[in-house]
Amino acid sequence: MITLAIAEDHQMLIDGVKAFFEYDEEVNIIGTVNNGQDLIKLVSLKQPKLVITDIRMPIMDGIQATKLIKQQFPHIRVLAMTMFDQPDAIKQMLDAGATGYILKNSGIKMLSKAIVTVANGETFFDPNVAFNFMNDYIEDNVKIGKTDKVVLSNREKEILHLIANGKTSKEIANELFIAKTTVDTHRKNMIRKLQLNSGNELIKYAIDKKYQF
Repeated sequence: MITLAIAEDHQMLIDGVKAFFEYDEEVNIIGTVNNGQDLIKLVSLKQPKLVITDIRMPIMDGIQATKLIKQQFPHIRVLAMTMFDQPDAIKQMLDAGATGYILKNSGIKMLSKAIVTVANGETFFDPNVAFNFMNDYIEDNVKIGKTDKVVLSNREKEILHLIANGKTSKEIANELFIAKTTVDTHRKNMIRKLQLNSGNELIKYAIDKKYQF
C-alpha cells in the first residue's frame, strides 16, 4: 500500500485526485493540505510513503517544503505536480530532493503511473517535462543541421514510429497520454531537425526509413 499526502492550493484538483483513488487498493491518500507549511505538519504527523506537492503555494512553496521534508524524513519520496515546465523549476525541485515531476495537464492515468514509479524508488519525469528540459540543456551542445548525425529524443523516435504506422496527432496523444499540441510541437521539431519542408515529408521519411526502436 502506498500511503500518500497531497499539497495543492486548488481544492478542486485535490478532490478530483481523491475521487479517482477512493477505491484503489494500492494507493491510500492519508491527508491533503493547501500550502507547504501545513504539508510539513501533515508529513511529521503521518509520515506517508509519498508526497505529491505543487510548486507555487501560499505561506510556503513546494520547493522549500520538499527541502524540509527530505532533511527530516529522507526516506519519504516526493513527486512534484505543477503547471511549470521551465528548466529552472525542474532543477530547483530536483535539488530539493524530488524524484518525480509531472504536469497537471498530463491526466490522471499518467499521475497514477508516476505515483507507483516514484513510490517504488524510481524516478519519473513527465514526457513533456523531459522534452523541454532536454531542449534547454542539450540543444546548445548539439548543432542541429550542422552535424552528420541527426539527434532525436526518445520521445521523438516514439512519435516517429507511430507516424510510420499511420497514427494521427490526436491518436498519438491518446496513446502516449500527452496533449495533442505537444505531439504537434514534436512534429515541428522533427521537421526542423531532419531538414524537411512539411508534415507530409515527415510521414514519408518515417515510412521510407522504417524507423527501428
